Amino acid sequence: MESTLIELKFSLDTFYFLICGILVMWMAAGFAMLEAGLVRSKNTTEILTKNIALYSIACTMFLLVGYNIMYVGNTEGGIIPSFGGLIGTQAADADHSLESDFFFQVVFVATAMSIVSGAVAERMKLWAFLVFTLVLTGLIYPIEGYWTWGSGFLSAMGFVDFAGSAIVHATGASAALAGVLLLGARKGKYGKNGEIYPIPGSNLPLATLGTFILWMGWFGFNGGSQLLISDAENATAVGKILLNTNAAAAMGAVSALFVCKALWGKADLTMVLNGALAGLVVITADPLSPSPLMACLLGLLGGSLVVFSIVILDKAKIDDPVGAISVHGVCGVLGIMLVPVTNAEANLVTQLIGLLCIIGFVFISSLLVWAILKHTMGIRVTEEEELNGMDQHDCGIDAYPEFVSVRSN
Repeated sequence: MESTLIELKFSLDTFYFLICGILVMWMAAGFAMLEAGLVRSKNTTEILTKNIALYSIACTMFLLVGYNIMYVGNTEGGIIPSFGGLIGTQAADADHSLESDFFFQVVFVATAMSIVSGAVAERMKLWAFLVFTLVLTGLIYPIEGYWTWGSGFLSAMGFVDFAGSAIVHATGASAALAGVLLLGARKGKYGKNGEIYPIPGSNLPLATLGTFILWMGWFGFNGGSQLLISDAENATAVGKILLNTNAAAAMGAVSALFVCKALWGKADLTMVLNGALAGLVVITADPLSPSPLMACLLGLLGGSLVVFSIVILDKAKIDDPVGAISVHGVCGVLGIMLVPVTNAEANLVTQLIGLLCIIGFVFISSLLVWAILKHTMGIRVTEEEELNGMDQHDCGIDAYPEFVSVRSN
């Protein structure tokens, strides 16, 4: 009877892991739709190509080397991980199958890389981006992941990042920022005298759909990070995690809406969408400890901050077409630093050290990789290619051929 109960719990937790992994995988569609809606029509096919290609490369690289670097055969409390291949063997006392654990983890690394694609959109060479994807998903992410979730030195210090505000989101934003700084802004975005010229997206219904898909996928992102659901304590925790996740996202959207109204007298849809995502990123650092009201407050802070962050980065001429650096980077930092407010096991100094280690390592290593790519194969398309659109340059297929036909006539 006891053996049967253990097998039942193992099966239930494995199934839960797989379902949550599927939800997180669906976030790849959310990123694709969001980014496709926020870029111009002439760059839509290329951004969609990037998203499906980066997901596929991430899954392959994490299977071949990444998971092993992050989790297999590492010293607890260490800095340098072991470097091996594939995903190891099933532990005798595991609560769920090794394969389900890999599947849940691999979709996280794909999420981190998806953050980069939107920030460098409309002017980066496709193949340079894909080469960088190989390095981030196969090496950079697994190393910082070992420091934290893989029982490395940050984990031993007591650094708390429940589902990846820093480990996933700030990592993607740091890599994106390094690329954007070397890449430069889109042509026509900034004037000689500091003018900022908005470049509207092509399809706001698509961007809105992408946001709702990401919101839905986040329930797997945060809920699955509880790791277990087969007993009353963990099942109750999962329920609270989903409640808080939804509350933070909703309040993030509401706060961004009111901030836009106060600043400009208008309801800026793109800011509202990013407000919801900002609330989700902030709560991801610890969705279990806060009360529902505190989760609303965290969402409010994230949704408000992201509006100001996008404006400030724009004034600094850091061109981010989808606001990814603000949503995932700035709000990821906010989420990590607010964990000690509700979680007695976390402390401010450790959280700050963890952030500096993760962001510093990812930014510097990414900057190095981007610089090598820039001086070898190049990372930016020519001015003429950018003017004609990435779809024609990289893919040869227009996402909206009727519109192109009308323009040419």
